[in-house]
Amino acid sequence: MKVIKSTKQMQSACLALKKSGQTIGFIPTMGALHHGHLSLIRKARQENDLVAVSIFVNPRQFGPREDLKKYPRPRAEDLALCRKSAVDLVFNPDKSGLYPQNFKTNVYVEELSQLLCGLSRPEHFRGVTTVVAKLFNLIQPDSAYFGQKDAQQAVIIKRMAEDLNFPVKIKVLPIVRENDGLAMSSRNIYLNKNQRQDALVLNKALGLARLLIAGGQKDSAKIMAKMRVLIGKKKTAKIDYLAIVDMIDLKPVKKIRKHCLVALAVKIGKTRLIDNIII
Repeated sequence: MKVIKSTKQMQSACLALKKSGQTIGFIPTMGALHHGHLSLIRKARQENDLVAVSIFVNPRQFGPREDLKKYPRPRAEDLALCRKSAVDLVFNPDKSGLYPQNFKTNVYVEELSQLLCGLSRPEHFRGVTTVVAKLFNLIQPDSAYFGQKDAQQAVIIKRMAEDLNFPVKIKVLPIVRENDGLAMSSRNIYLNKNQRQDALVLNKALGLARLLIAGGQKDSAKIMAKMRVLIGKKKTAKIDYLAIVDMIDLKPVKKIRKHCLVALAVKIGKTRLIDNIII
């Protein structure tokens, strides 16, 4: 496994591999790898000649009062997991490598970036799409792998790749959960014991929605009202948003139909968690 910090070296290495006819599967991460990330790596390993992983805590997707400084950075553990998972290339740049002095270009997907998480994190997706666009240019992957937990991000990246003609297949894999149902997230480590227990209410609320829909309830407002009541029973929980939307344009749907996304963001204490299910 090669660990590369230089953008020029990473691009040269990937171009040489592409020229030799080898396919590259790519997983962009901010590190603090868990089994969700490893599921993406395994899939990329199955489908490509080579696997590349980026580890970069992207400052441009954090707001001024968010957790950039304390975001976990267990670099040695991350590299060990990559090595164990047979990753070929790890791109681990520093901030100045990806955002040199006088960097002024941003990539922004209109409308989709202003919904759901974009309402409370207005600059977040601008940072995400900018860094992913740069990474696609540097690595030129044949396929890139994302987790369904970040459902809005996956929709936005797909739109960006199509609109800007990136020759990369965007693949979205199912959410990986803990045994008790909590969606795996690098931020779960922020939760204390009581908060960790309260955090289970996210998946329970989604389970309630699935149960109501299976029972014939089609009214989105009534489903969300019952989800709010359930989440409200947890004192540490504060809803950021709860929505039932179309999977393509992320716009609210009043009546349940196929290919809807039930999505929520909830703060448990100071930790903001997201989760979703696809109908």
